[in-house]
Amino acid sequence: MALPEILDGRLSLPVICSPMFIASGPELVKAQCQAGLVGSFPTLNARPQEALADWLDDISESNAAYAATNPGAPVAPFATNLIVHRTNNRLEHDLGVVVDHKVPIVITSLGAREDVNAAVHSYGGIVLHDVINNRFAHKAVEKGADGLIAVAAGAGGHAGAQSPFALLQEIRSWFDGTIALSGAIGHGRSILAALAAGADAAYMGSAFLSTPEANVVEGYRDMVVSSGAEDIVYSNLFTGVHGNYLRGSISQAGLNPDDLPQSDPTKMTFATGADGKTAPKAWKEIWGSGQGIGAITESRPVAELAAELSGQFAAARAELETKLNRW
Repeated sequence: MALPEILDGRLSLPVICSPMFIASGPELVKAQCQAGLVGSFPTLNARPQEALADWLDDISESNAAYAATNPGAPVAPFATNLIVHRTNNRLEHDLGVVVDHKVPIVITSLGAREDVNAAVHSYGGIVLHDVINNRFAHKAVEKGADGLIAVAAGAGGHAGAQSPFALLQEIRSWFDGTIALSGAIGHGRSILAALAAGADAAYMGSAFLSTPEANVVEGYRDMVVSSGAEDIVYSNLFTGVHGNYLRGSISQAGLNPDDLPQSDPTKMTFATGADGKTAPKAWKEIWGSGQGIGAITESRPVAELAAELSGQFAAARAELETKLNRW
């Protein structure tokens, strides 16, 4: 069990920031990397698709400049997220841009493909694949993924339904490579807990929706700050795949969050409601979030949030050492 060599000595905390549709753009990614956390974004966020190369250049150049002027500060590498699903008609284009720019870390979602992994490996990049169960984990490793992201219950956006403890234990029983754990992680104590449970890093995103660097409307940011775990609704209505969403945004869209119809799970598309009308669009009108946002009580820049997480992590580590000494 270990972090990839590419991350050795380049992190302030063992955290990979998850790629969030719409919300994760260059400003958020640069701030995360320059705070010593792996920043990431879905390539689909760069629109039109020709903008992807510009985004990658901007992030790379900004991180390099920051590292040059702050030689003592850890500057983490960044990652891009490729949606490896038949409905993504940009995959070939985006993969080509990723390869041309030699993106150090690629996160793949909604499918595992050997050709995508081979393309990333061709220039020395690594692939982390997100999975919601042990069966998908086996498939991803068999097809050449270098590491796994265990997306457990409580994670923001598309998420699994298994307990983080159960999912991580099943995968760790046979896989000794890199694992990042996702699921309701919004506090430094939770980052430490992920490591104690057997992960190599925490995978967190929803907490960063509260930051000014996130590309979200102010109402979204405010709702993250004012909401808690009980305000998260798990549904497959909006995309055909189960995910976690803010109750308030569902209500704002005129739907009853406690009585949502089911969508066709074979379709990765904007779903159709029970009345036959197109459901509100996920991410733009229906806002994704994980259950860990109860730890977020105010909006502050990424650097301040990262510093707070580091303090919480250190305090939790000291507290744990005290407890363990009793045993």
